[in-house]
Amino acid sequence: MPFARRSRKPWDNVGTKRKGLKAVRALARRLRQKGRRIVFTNGCFDLIHPGHIQILTRAHALGDYLIVGLNSDKSVRRLKGPSRPFISQQGRSQMLEALECVDCVVIFDAPTPEALIRAIHPDVLVKGADWTKGEIAGGDFVASYGGKIARVPLVKGQSSTRLIRLLKNNVT
Repeated sequence: MPFARRSRKPWDNVGTKRKGLKAVRALARRLRQKGRRIVFTNGCFDLIHPGHIQILTRAHALGDYLIVGLNSDKSVRRLKGPSRPFISQQGRSQMLEALECVDCVVIFDAPTPEALIRAIHPDVLVKGADWTKGEIAGGDFVASYGGKIARVPLVKGQSSTRLIRLLKNNVT
């Protein structure tokens, strides 16, 4: 029956996909033992838009299990300024967890996900094409053990910065 109804709704996953560093390290070890291909990407995901969805969907297609590193509120403030994030880390995590293409979310405080990448040892590290290979945190480490770095094309006209600018212009 190819069109059987799924027994779970996307929102049933909210709260079940978020894991801490210790749990995600153990999970990655189990997945590798089973021969599963682990994909990792990261971001702030503040104001999720179609470009984010495309990157996450394409990232998931590159392996068996997608782990998403999510910048904590503290990390986002350091990177983007005191007025960010617009949505709390719990809210951003819930939105990511509701996506079928996301298998696991892990929140991190550091400015980059380098330590997280070292703990997970992903087979594929994914970022948007706006990042050069040299700019991708953890890229050298992943390449050192034969992992792949994938740069996913961006959706034209889709960016959080653009959305924020549009919102500010329409509010004032």
